[in-house]
Amino acid sequence: MSDCVNVLKKTRPVDSDRVCRTVLAAVASLAAVTVVAMIIFIAGQGFDALSEVGIWEFLTGSVWRPYIGSYGAASLIAGTLMVTAGAMMVACPIGIGAAIYLSEIASPKTRKKVKPIIEVMAGIPSVVYGLLGIMILVPMMHGLFPDQTVSGLSWLTGSVLLGIMALPTVISVSDDALQTVPSSYREASLAIGATKWETIMKVIVPAAASGMSAAVILGIGRAIGETMAVMMVTGNTAIFPDPIWNVFSTLRTITATLALEMPEVVVGSTSYSALFLLALILMIMILAINLSVRAVMNRSARKFSGDEKVGRLTLAIENMDQTKIRMFKDLLLTAAVAAAVFCGASLFTGTLQSMAAAVGTVVVWKVLATAGRRKVDRNQRQKLACGSLSLVTFAIVAILILVTVYIAVKAVPALSLDFLLDDPSRAGRSGGIFPAIVGTLELIAGTALMAVPLGVLTGVYLTEYGGNGRVTRVVTAAVDVLNGTPSVIFGLFGMVVIVVYLGMGYSLIAGCVTLALMTMPVIIRTTQEAVRAVPDDLREASRAIGATKMQTTFRVVLPTAVNGIVTGAILSLARAAGETAPIMFTAVVVQAKVADYALTEPVMALPYHLYYLATEGRADPSMMYATALVLLVIVLAMFLLASYVRARGEKRMRQ
Repeated sequence: MSDCVNVLKKTRPVDSDRVCRTVLAAVASLAAVTVVAMIIFIAGQGFDALSEVGIWEFLTGSVWRPYIGSYGAASLIAGTLMVTAGAMMVACPIGIGAAIYLSEIASPKTRKKVKPIIEVMAGIPSVVYGLLGIMILVPMMHGLFPDQTVSGLSWLTGSVLLGIMALPTVISVSDDALQTVPSSYREASLAIGATKWETIMKVIVPAAASGMSAAVILGIGRAIGETMAVMMVTGNTAIFPDPIWNVFSTLRTITATLALEMPEVVVGSTSYSALFLLALILMIMILAINLSVRAVMNRSARKFSGDEKVGRLTLAIENMDQTKIRMFKDLLLTAAVAAAVFCGASLFTGTLQSMAAAVGTVVVWKVLATAGRRKVDRNQRQKLACGSLSLVTFAIVAILILVTVYIAVKAVPALSLDFLLDDPSRAGRSGGIFPAIVGTLELIAGTALMAVPLGVLTGVYLTEYGGNGRVTRVVTAAVDVLNGTPSVIFGLFGMVVIVVYLGMGYSLIAGCVTLALMTMPVIIRTTQEAVRAVPDDLREASRAIGATKMQTTFRVVLPTAVNGIVTGAILSLARAAGETAPIMFTAVVVQAKVADYALTEPVMALPYHLYYLATEGRADPSMMYATALVLLVIVLAMFLLASYVRARGEKRMRQ
């Protein structure tokens, strides 16, 4: 008996906080392990092509024809960059203008109503954008430019569609950047007699330039990783435009090549390896974009904290004659306008006429600018600018509403209980979509069961336990990489690791795991923000009455942050509900029955079903629109639920 007592005395009590920290660190490390595994597997699969073709030939070769053994990826890389550049020319001026309106001009009531609508645009599945591109934008482009385009499928069509898709990212991040500018900047400018518009353009926008640059870079990342929409409207020919600025030419992007060729390629062949080498190049491009965003955002944070160091180049520019700098900027802008007009005109007419158009445009522009500065006073200029930005913003809202109404009207002929509750027939081209609805909901549920607990625990570790340690920095960097990784890369990773390497085959469980890996970064980020928003007073009060850190975290902090966490989880799952690329490599088939569904069997899903109907070419258009409407209803219902939870949480915090 005495021996037992001695043993009990020597036994140390379990340190629950230490155990909790260790478990959470292990869970959080999953993000870093996923990134490392993704790079290793994708790079490993691409090694054969690298050794057989050679990196130089692969990057500089202009002919991509795997069926004859030609693997020149230059046209694919160029196509990706060209479509992205065109998209940014559409998204940046419109998105930044709308952000300025929402942040600086709109009333709080208007802002509260308009911004959630614009955020909904980010939740519209890319395959729905692709459907609208095929059914509306492509015929429109062919009607406007019948002599320049064969069918309307073109670089220009892809850029316009991607620009619209990138708008929510550019608007939201730019708006956040403008909101971070201290109010003292505005008050000081207005106090010395500047108008509101002058304050916006000469004080607020320059102060928020770093954050707005990050918005542009994130928009580039959104466009460069898009798969389904761009694949449906660009024509998918691996060529260089002739001339190189011919926006009416068809082209092909890296993501479209992966989605089109991977399902049909022979596993283990050189073509198979070359596709993974393309995926590795895409990952490197996205990683460079993520690093740029982090650098720009860090610079923005230092600017407002007073810790920014002024570099030699900045000092040299500040010491230069400002008149000469303005003249140089004006010269560059003039040259850019002239070059753009010449390139555009040359697609319609001869060289001499194009030169005349360029010169004439520059002359007219300069004359109007000079006359405007002399005859339009400051207040008129402000009214014109504010009115223009308000029109742009409400045009975006109107387009979203009109698109939703258009889809609903076109879907009416096919909508019925039979359509919603019957099985498909004729390879999905007729019958109902009940298996696709059930498969979509099962994918959402399976993704939630995996991603939500892992994402929330990782977010808790990074916020409450990680501090600034090495593990935290590594996991944060991994989360950033995963957050910017295109969905098609997750699909390839899921196919190689889950479907092939782990032997799960095309199945519901493989699709859920792939989608869970894709949605985890969003859940982690939103959990971090929600936990950070909990007042420190609550933590201190809990610790003061003797609660451990673990008890404080799980009984005080998490219950307080639950509304924000649930909102982030719902939004991330809404994104998963509309994804096509990840599941087309891991989980879906064209036709199946609900009775055959199991974790180890493939399923139907609404996004892939819509893609099949839109590209197969023989389906009834009303059936395509009805499928798109059902998918939109599911996604938008999740967004409305997230908005309700967020509003309820804000109301609770005010009380």
